[in-house]
Amino acid sequence: MEKELKTLVKSEDLFKKIEILAEEINSYYEKKYGLDEELTVVCVLKGAVMFFAELSKHLKMPLRMEFVSLSSYGAGEKSSGKVSALNLSLPPLENKNVLVVEDIMDTGLTLKFLLDFIETKCRAREVKLAVMCDKKCARKYDIAPDFYALDVDDKFIVGFGLDYNEHYRNLPYIGYFE
Repeated sequence: MEKELKTLVKSEDLFKKIEILAEEINSYYEKKYGLDEELTVVCVLKGAVMFFAELSKHLKMPLRMEFVSLSSYGAGEKSSGKVSALNLSLPPLENKNVLVVEDIMDTGLTLKFLLDFIETKCRAREVKLAVMCDKKCARKYDIAPDFYALDVDDKFIVGFGLDYNEHYRNLPYIGYFE
C-alpha cells in the first residue's frame, strides 16, 4: 500500500520564509563586508537547486554561482553513513567568502565533509551554510547551519528539490508521507 502525501509547508509560506532568510543573509554580509563584495554561492546538487534558485533571486550582493554533487543517501530514506563526492570541481576560492546552500541538514555528515573541504582544501576566507530545512532531531555531528528557513521534525519530507528515489523534486511545496 502506498503512503499518502500530505502538505507540510505550502508554496506561498515557503517562498516567504526563503525571502526572510535572504534578508537575514543580506544583513549579515552587508554588516560584515558591505554589499559590493562578491559572494560565491555553492549549491549542493541535486536537492538544493530549487531552493538555491529562489534564494539567489533575493540576495543583493554580486554572486558567483557554483555547483557540487555529493550524496550520502543513495536510494534510501536514511543516510548511508558515507559521503560520495560525485563532483567537487570548484574554482579557486582562496580568500573568498563562500555560502554553501543545501536543501536539508539532518545528520550533518555531508555538510561537515563539504565545509571542511572548502575551508581546508580551498582555503576560503569565510564559509557559511544556509539550508532550507534544518532537521535538528537527526543531528549526529557537531555542526549547525548559519542560516535556515524551516525547522522540520522527524518526517521524511519531499518537494521543492527534496526527493524520494529521484521523484517529487518538482513539487512547489514541501510534503511528507503519512
